[in-house]
Amino acid sequence: MSSSPRSADSEHPRHAPPRRWAGPLQVARRSQTYRNILYLLVAFPLGLSYFILLITGFATGLGTAIIGIGLALLLAMLWVSSMLAAFERLLVRGLIRVDIPAPSGPRAPYFSRRQELIAFLRRPLTWKSVIYLLAEFPFGIMSFCLTITLLSVSVSLMLFPLLSVIELILRAHTGYDRGFDAFTLVHLIWQDVPRLWSPILDGMLLLFTPPVGAAATAGSLHALNFMAQGWGQFARVMLSESVTEQQLAEARARAAREEARAESSDQRRRELIVNVSHELRTPIANIRGHVESLRPPLDERLSETDKQQYLGIVAREAERLSALVDDLLALARADADELRLEVRPTPVGAIVEEVYRALAPLAHRDREVTLVRTIASDLPDAMVDGDRLAQVLLNLTRNAITATPVGGIVFLDLERASVEHLALTVSDTGHGIPEADLERVFERFYRVDTARPRATGGFGLGLSIVRDLVQAMGGTVTATSTEGSGSCFRVLLRIVQAAG
Repeated sequence: MSSSPRSADSEHPRHAPPRRWAGPLQVARRSQTYRNILYLLVAFPLGLSYFILLITGFATGLGTAIIGIGLALLLAMLWVSSMLAAFERLLVRGLIRVDIPAPSGPRAPYFSRRQELIAFLRRPLTWKSVIYLLAEFPFGIMSFCLTITLLSVSVSLMLFPLLSVIELILRAHTGYDRGFDAFTLVHLIWQDVPRLWSPILDGMLLLFTPPVGAAATAGSLHALNFMAQGWGQFARVMLSESVTEQQLAEARARAAREEARAESSDQRRRELIVNVSHELRTPIANIRGHVESLRPPLDERLSETDKQQYLGIVAREAERLSALVDDLLALARADADELRLEVRPTPVGAIVEEVYRALAPLAHRDREVTLVRTIASDLPDAMVDGDRLAQVLLNLTRNAITATPVGGIVFLDLERASVEHLALTVSDTGHGIPEADLERVFERFYRVDTARPRATGGFGLGLSIVRDLVQAMGGTVTATSTEGSGSCFRVLLRIVQAAG
């Protein structure tokens, strides 16, 4: 025989919704009620402190404004008001549990001190905070008095029978004279009532006073909750920015950011024009001079050796001009966020070998520098753009060869640095880089050895391009050096599995 199906709640009583204790004193069981009462009680001493501090500070500042120190005091009081408002914001959040969004401050990296001060004074929140702090003093007086009065009366009514019994016991055993109390008041009111009804009325008073006290307590707690929540909403309005104010602040910050970016871009453009002018002057002068040397008067003839020498110089200078144009194009693309890379899994070892075979003969022939490469075995592929990585390695290796004296050695090392990265290191045995210059070697047009001729020292763009390209591929590049012992540039590249 099948039994009737049972409900899920009867089958599993533990899933039944919890019972809520009904009754007029349900509000007394909520912890939020006592947090609200605590705030209403502390609002009076806090409001009094705020009122005295602000009135004294502003009055003193206005009174000494002619001297000059008054203006500084007024600004200081506004700053103090903003700090006190921040404290009140935290207090209202913690006790009344009203969410007050934190304001977006006017301070920003692109703001000057003057712009920051003007933005602070123009914000409505600055002045609303002062009004709120001053208004808390009268509210604190009212909330403190009402809280003490309502709680005292309602709790006294609830405890009236207990207090009466204690009083009778004390009077019977100690002869205590109660004086003018609640019972005396009742007897005075009902003194014309026949003596027969007096005990009955006293009993009814003892019987009905606790329910009346409970209802009064519940009403008082509801009223105090309503008062606290109302003040919390007032605090939300006065201590937070409106949507319009937030949009206006964001618009001002965006305008200041764009203005700072435009100024920085214009400054970089001017510096670029000056630096490029200096860099172009030397190779152009060399090309013009040696081309003129190839055009001797009609009665003179150049030897084949002189022609080859002049043509070689012209070719080198033309190559330098071409390299400068390529570097400038790369920097322009990086500034315009148009640097396009095709990042894909690439065997880095093959790129190191290619660069080694291209530069080793030239280093030995032109500088008598030995180029050594070391490639670890079983290396995974890295997520790079092969052509851009070759450009990075060529720039670093050429710089190392140029910085290494005759008979020195340049090392190309490729190894696994960690589970996520390959390490590509270019080191030399040159003179090294002074410690003061290490932090600036990646800046544009910065040259460590300014005394070195531009024909051999480069343009100061190679390391800047190296940094931009490596960062665009998701890697990092760092430089270390010991003056007199050489330099080391270390590039970390993402391994395919780690990048994925």
